Amino acid sequence: MQLYKNAFGGLPTPVWWLALVMFVNRSGTMVLPFLTLYLTQQLHYSIAEAGIVMAFYGSGALLGTFLGGKLADKIGFYHVQLYSLLGSGLVLLVLMSLSSFYAICTGVFIFTTLGDTFRPANGVAIAYYTDAQNRTRSYSLNRLAINLGWSIGGGLGGILAEIDYHWLFWGDGITCIVAAILLRIFVQPPKHNTSTHLASSTQQPKASQSAFRDRLFLFFMGLVVLYAIPFFQLFTLEPLYFRSILHLSESSIGVLMVFNGLLIVFTEMLFVHQADGYMSKYLVMAGGLFLTAGSFIVLNLGTAMPLVWLSIALHTVGEIGAMPFMQTFVVSRSSEANRGEYLALYSMCYSIAQITAPSIGAIIVQAASFQALWYFMTSLCLISMLGFLYLYKKYA
Repeated sequence: MQLYKNAFGGLPTPVWWLALVMFVNRSGTMVLPFLTLYLTQQLHYSIAEAGIVMAFYGSGALLGTFLGGKLADKIGFYHVQLYSLLGSGLVLLVLMSLSSFYAICTGVFIFTTLGDTFRPANGVAIAYYTDAQNRTRSYSLNRLAINLGWSIGGGLGGILAEIDYHWLFWGDGITCIVAAILLRIFVQPPKHNTSTHLASSTQQPKASQSAFRDRLFLFFMGLVVLYAIPFFQLFTLEPLYFRSILHLSESSIGVLMVFNGLLIVFTEMLFVHQADGYMSKYLVMAGGLFLTAGSFIVLNLGTAMPLVWLSIALHTVGEIGAMPFMQTFVVSRSSEANRGEYLALYSMCYSIAQITAPSIGAIIVQAASFQALWYFMTSLCLISMLGFLYLYKKYA
């Protein structure tokens, strides 16, 4: 209990309110983990067509994160978050009525364009309310809220999907709107000309430097993409694998998503509190990539349920090692003037992965097998791991 108290203590009040907003928003995250199943099981599209829709999902996310970072630097992070939540919630309520392929592609693209402007703006908001000493823990608290909400949304989504897939859209849309209302009530817009305490870093570039000219950061972005493509398999092709190959029900798949979220909720803050400042962030991120690679190897060892649980556990612990320190690294490379740009480019790495992950996965599965897909994802993780070990050797 003392470890938990130390891990959570001393965080600014606005960070807790932002975590609440994130929790409510993510509690309704039901459409994404079941979108491929909805497209193939409910609307009877092929795996390849579902992969195309997911590519539109990623394309909208790519545009949304770029716009979100630009707008956060221009007009401020607060209103970008507010209108993103409201707009994406309303679009979801329309999306569930669409059935034609082109309409779904368009609706999904608009939804993610609006929804993903939230991500870089939210990252800027957390950096605004924190300093170097509590920033990594603050981002971890935000991820805790995401994953606790994800656990609820994933579990409830599995139940609702077995009843009627349209309930997923209602739940996701309404929680987006409720999160916007909570943001407006409990988090006040920041005052102008209030400076952000910057994290000190011996490698921090000049405040005026564009992220596009920061060579170390661009190399880092490439490593993040190589990690994010395997990471997104958990939400795209793995549910389809569990359903079509292992014959798990939607509710059973939802339980696996709950396990992923709860494991993060109960362990990540403790790990970050112990590791932050005591271990090289490059080594921690490399270790996370190694464990993520192991999660795919385990899937090729057999179809027994203990192996499935072990795979999810390895994937989750790898995520705990990689993601919190990645985001802190991004903030340490930026200044207040260009933080939105840096965080937007970081978020765009995941958007690129959202575009490529389902498409690559669908092509490999149709041309070969799920087994070949898992080996390919293992190789991407290991390449990214070697990149972080190179950064450790060069900069640590």
